[in-house]
Amino acid sequence: MPKGYIIGHITVNDPDDYAEYIRLDTPILERLGGRFVVRGGTSETPEGTAESRHVVIEFPSYDAARAAYHDPEYQEVAAIRRRSATSTIIVVEGA
Repeated sequence: MPKGYIIGHITVNDPDDYAEYIRLDTPILERLGGRFVVRGGTSETPEGTAESRHVVIEFPSYDAARAAYHDPEYQEVAAIRRRSATSTIIVVEGA
């Protein structure tokens, strides 16, 4: 069964508030089966445009990734991300 991924492209506008989001979202997503593969770090965008921060979270399946994103506890914490950053979140099935 292919793995599932949540991919986030993020530009942080309020670092203090965003730090609170990271503190709260990590245990929720890990409890739901997520493993952070990419979380920030150096990047370049050789083509097109992108936000400044990138996150990739791996899950056992696409359904698990979708369930984690839509989890009510995660969605409550995601409100912090929405007010402290500009972001695009993608849920995708792996190869």
